[in-house]
Amino acid sequence: MSTETNRFSNTLHENQNKNWVRAIDSSKIINWIDDLFKILFPEKALETIQIEMLLDRNKANFITILSEIVKDKTANEILDDAEAFYTGLPELYHSMQKDAQAILDTDPAADCIQEIINSYPGFFAIEVYRIANAIASRTSCLLPRILTEYAHSKTGIDIHPSATIDVPFMIDHGTGIVIGETTIIGKYVSIYQGVTLGALQVEKSMQEKKRHPTVEDHVIIYANATILGGSTIIGNHSIVGGNTFITKSVNPYSFVMQSNKNTVLNQQEIKDINFFSI
Repeated sequence: MSTETNRFSNTLHENQNKNWVRAIDSSKIINWIDDLFKILFPEKALETIQIEMLLDRNKANFITILSEIVKDKTANEILDDAEAFYTGLPELYHSMQKDAQAILDTDPAADCIQEIINSYPGFFAIEVYRIANAIASRTSCLLPRILTEYAHSKTGIDIHPSATIDVPFMIDHGTGIVIGETTIIGKYVSIYQGVTLGALQVEKSMQEKKRHPTVEDHVIIYANATILGGSTIIGNHSIVGGNTFITKSVNPYSFVMQSNKNTVLNQQEIKDINFFSI
């Protein structure tokens, strides 16, 4: 072994002992959430005894994951957290059903619940968020963030696990959506691809403050709209048009749209315009 390799190996060893490590193999977490989804939304109906056995095994895997990743709690406290999560699972499942039904009721391209469960990235991202959020309410460990980043990698939808999102919530298409940590979203809100619910400025000193907007009930936010700021409130029943940029609150029942107008020309009447000139 060369001197340089030996020196670098020592450096790695020293830093790894100072917590420069991943803490857990994320594939264990991905397998756990995938198995949970297969229990909640299986390919075909399962017998009650099968469901009970699968839930018990899933719960045991969850406890193992928490035991590996949570270092500031006793074994009994970890068991309490796991018990609380699985006790709350029926309510989470009911919320997921409401989300799926709302998507079916509002999206003209949706034909059945099975289509939404199998193929809607927005539904997957929302439900992983709901699970991650339930865990985040009990523990500050890495697990919730790893879960939502898994959904982010699969769907292009970035929802912080500590955001507050009521039921039902609808995402259509979804690619490029960002929902920040202190965002609050009410009931029956629909958002489209490219929407950002973000902070006006990013400074570490603002970590404990509300940095992201509040979206009240029955709001629709169309593609690529950007809404920023912790004091920004989108009033209930408002419609936010595509490509809008909002940093101030909007009253209920508002319609926000870009003031710029598109110019429509008749090609047959225009022959001498160079559309590629700078």
